[in-house]
Amino acid sequence: MFICYVDEAGCPGALPNANSIIQPVLVICGIIIEHTKLSDLTHDFLNIKRRFYPNVFSRFRYLDCVKQEIKGADIRNLLKGDRNQKRFALSFIDGILEILERYSTAIIGRVWIKPIALPFNGIAVYTSSVQGIATCFQSFLVDRGNRGIIVADSRDPLGNINVSHSIFTQKYKPGRDPFDRILEMPLYGHSDNHAMIQLADLLVSAIIFPISTGVFCSGYLTNTMHHHAEFLTIRAKFGARLENLQYRFTD
Repeated sequence: MFICYVDEAGCPGALPNANSIIQPVLVICGIIIEHTKLSDLTHDFLNIKRRFYPNVFSRFRYLDCVKQEIKGADIRNLLKGDRNQKRFALSFIDGILEILERYSTAIIGRVWIKPIALPFNGIAVYTSSVQGIATCFQSFLVDRGNRGIIVADSRDPLGNINVSHSIFTQKYKPGRDPFDRILEMPLYGHSDNHAMIQLADLLVSAIIFPISTGVFCSGYLTNTMHHHAEFLTIRAKFGARLENLQYRFTD
């Protein structure tokens, strides 16, 4: 069985002007992991947290390290700092990608670039993105002749209900089930309890989000809170590896 862990970076709000502090992109992505590899991958993830942040995690019992999250936004912001901070951030990102590669994970998702001073329905965008992830995951499972479930980072309860219901209405409508390989509606968990949701956060917030803002937002946004020239370093160093992790299929 495969599990797809989903998280997002960015917010659903519209971008009112070029100087707004609102996040200019919305990224929703999933990491697909074979369940038999989940235990080893989790231990490797806990160990990389302890290796890069010994002063933080030395006071925790080993398994309690999962309750202290390293946020992807904090990692990407280190790229705005001095040389040592940049080196630390890039080394940490390298370690995260190495884990994803070692366990033959696959990534799927959507990146949305917000228009300036135009409507942006973030709730509808998130819902359609999860539906798109479900479609990609279904294709992945067909290719592998297997089944799976989706576990997403919990948001507000009403939002969780509406997203899961949007999958429910497609799965149980008359006719063929478009998600017959996905065993349940998207399940929602708290990142404090799910190491792989934390890993998904690092993927979207520390890697895909800064690449997206660096490529698409430089030159048309005047507020640099969420984009920076150094973010393009991530694409230059890791873009090819990220592309190799992406699951692609012919529709």
